[in-house]
Amino acid sequence: MGAISVVGAQETKTNENGLSIYGNQPWAAKWIAPAGITGHEYGVYHFRKVIELAAKPDAFPINVSADNRYKLFVNGHLVSLGPARGDLHYWNYEKVDLALYLKAGKNVLTALVWNEAEYSNEAQMTNRTGFIMQGSDKNATICNTDNSWRCVKDPAYSLLRQFFIAGPGQLVDMHLVIKGCDEPDFDDSSWPTAQEIANGNPKGSSDGGWMLVPSIIPQMELRYQRIPELRKVTGMDKNRTTALEGFPEKKRSITIPAHSTVTLLLDQSYLTNAYFTLNFSKGNNANIAIGYAETLYLNPDPDRDRNSLSSHPAKGNRNEISGKFFTGMTDSTISDGSNNQNFTTLFWRTYRYVELRIYTKDEPLVIEDVYGTFTGYPFKQNARFSSNVDSLHQILDIGWRTARLDAMETYMDCPYYEQLQYIGDTRIQAEVSYFNSGDDRLARNALNLMDHSRLPEGVTMSRWPSHGTQIISTFSLWYIGMLHDYWMYRPDSSFVQQKLPGTRQVLSFFHQFEGKDGSLVNLPYWKFVDWVGGPGWMMGEAPKGSDGCSAMLDLQLLKAYQWASAMEDRLGMKAYADLYQDRAKRLIQTIKIKYYNKEKGLFADTKEQNTYSQHVNALAILAGLVDKADLKAFGNKVLKDNSLVQCTIYFKYYLNQALVKAGLGDDYLNWLGIWWDNIKLGLTTWAEDSNLQYARSDCHAWGASPNIEFYRTVLGIDSDSPGFKTVRITPHLGKLTQAGGEIPHPAGTIKVAYHLKANANKWQADIELPQGITGHFVWAGKKMSLKSGTNHFDL
Repeated sequence: MGAISVVGAQETKTNENGLSIYGNQPWAAKWIAPAGITGHEYGVYHFRKVIELAAKPDAFPINVSADNRYKLFVNGHLVSLGPARGDLHYWNYEKVDLALYLKAGKNVLTALVWNEAEYSNEAQMTNRTGFIMQGSDKNATICNTDNSWRCVKDPAYSLLRQFFIAGPGQLVDMHLVIKGCDEPDFDDSSWPTAQEIANGNPKGSSDGGWMLVPSIIPQMELRYQRIPELRKVTGMDKNRTTALEGFPEKKRSITIPAHSTVTLLLDQSYLTNAYFTLNFSKGNNANIAIGYAETLYLNPDPDRDRNSLSSHPAKGNRNEISGKFFTGMTDSTISDGSNNQNFTTLFWRTYRYVELRIYTKDEPLVIEDVYGTFTGYPFKQNARFSSNVDSLHQILDIGWRTARLDAMETYMDCPYYEQLQYIGDTRIQAEVSYFNSGDDRLARNALNLMDHSRLPEGVTMSRWPSHGTQIISTFSLWYIGMLHDYWMYRPDSSFVQQKLPGTRQVLSFFHQFEGKDGSLVNLPYWKFVDWVGGPGWMMGEAPKGSDGCSAMLDLQLLKAYQWASAMEDRLGMKAYADLYQDRAKRLIQTIKIKYYNKEKGLFADTKEQNTYSQHVNALAILAGLVDKADLKAFGNKVLKDNSLVQCTIYFKYYLNQALVKAGLGDDYLNWLGIWWDNIKLGLTTWAEDSNLQYARSDCHAWGASPNIEFYRTVLGIDSDSPGFKTVRITPHLGKLTQAGGEIPHPAGTIKVAYHLKANANKWQADIELPQGITGHFVWAGKKMSLKSGTNHFDL
């Protein structure tokens, strides 16, 4: 896979403000498709055009898109993959400069376009099969799609249905593959001409179909990635297995004998997302099945109680393979017996383990090479953390890997099973991006998509894009929280301001279910909070009282009113700010009266006051319902009372923030038990929930909150005003004797260093702020001013 060249960032941001995406005139280029198809069936298609250039151009900018997806090649070089996922009302096109790959004379443009039809990924929206490319300047219009292009279906491809919603596998019969079409002398005279099926309509220029908008995110990273270890071989005698030494870490050929069934278990050693490539020769009619798995499963215990455990077997230590079996997503290919055959997945796969199951016929098969091409959103790690406890880096490294694997063209809940952008997950993932990278484009894209998903009644979808309907009403409230986060950490108030009409609609939806006292009564849809069990909890929903009310829902609504009021006060309408403030005051009074139990000194889940959770009491702290004088004792009770329903790795994002607010932040590094448990079990990314043996997904970035809190809590760096215009630094070092680091800031970099002088038993603090940024440093309750540049304190 070749490198990707993308037009500069200034051109990919044209729709950030939500205004310039609209166009008046259709493109000169047309949407094209093969003739004779409905456009709704499964198919993989080649599009091809040869262009003549008098000289190698300095620039050759084009816009390109497809439905479902495309891989664009110029003279055999992969130059673009896409389009970035969106919906039909905001269908993305990519802006690419082809000049690097063009030459004087004959040039071949080819695109591989596929439609997975009803078997497509849940996040894949679609109109019908189609491809479009338009030159962005006069010289590049020679490539415009119309009936001068040729296209043909590749008969080699068929789909393999899978057991989850991340899309199908693929079966490729090499006997039928169309080969060499990227060569200039390839004869495509037998290919039909493309059929023009629609105008290329920028959003606002026409009704229906694809409403084209420029993508605001960059092309995904592609990076060559070897697989370091062969863990297990079956079906080959010992004399032959010695020939496997060094495979697959190093490129080398191995021969699978004729009439054999051989299984090779490969171990990447950590979870990854990659396009998987297999190069092979000979072995006519040999079948190679390629399985991908996050982990292996323990062989089932027939005596186990299936009613008390997950529906699948336990996973055990993810590094171990003994006594386990492999199951997972599968691709397959059939050899045509020729040399230098290549199988590369159409779409990326998620795996730590890869199982090659090889069935040869009458001649040996030669495996020439296997490797992956890592892909993901091109985040750069711009934050640094150091301390006298080296092992803490394991948590940051695993968290960053988790965050990267769950970030592609959208944020995702998990890369293996769903690949869906859920608001509850995305809020945390966006903050990880702010603190670790400083790149906010994927977060802004997510906020746009969630805003687009809002239904006429006001509530958002739980996830978007998604061709199915799922509403988690509580996630609409977290959307307001995510918008508030963006307002606080990014200098883009105009973007936030344009989203306020949407937040008003969300809160209007919730207000219709408020009783006279402000409590939410029988709120509809799924009200997911956290994957926990306990009295009254079901399918992730918090307990509901006999009156149809729930403290958890009331507290989430209260937080949303507080966030919305703050944004309206500064950016919107004072009337809304006052309205939300009044509703918040009423809710505070109601929550204290209805749910607070004086004897226990805690807030109950319902008015009956017979169940209690960390979740409710954490939000009570964050919403300001606990008096300052009582905060520390209250926080200790929430932390140490094991009778409370406990937060999983996901909701510890909220719990730990609450405990810090309660004055317990110096103990933060003692709260990392679930993360250390993940590491002990060999996970290389954070599991979906705290039931590590049976967690469905081994990669959920909603668990990556330490990649926020190591900087925000331990080093103490946080925004103190909208746009991060001022800084508040309140370190919580606990038992550390040295800590330091830096995070990206919109104006530059914030750097801190803390060192305990052993002889004097005093701390030294050095803080550096970007030019034009000021703030405060808080140490032992004392507040000190920070100026731009360097600041030194002897404490």
